[in-house]
Amino acid sequence: MSVEFLLSGVAAVLVLVYLVYALLRPERF
Repeated sequence: MSVEFLLSGVAAVLVLVYLVYALLRPERF
């Protein structure tokens, strides 16, 4: 596994978590 692949995977997971958190907590956005 390359570093670029790991970084892109981590970035995708962080974006998904942020979107889910934004949907669950709309009053903070």
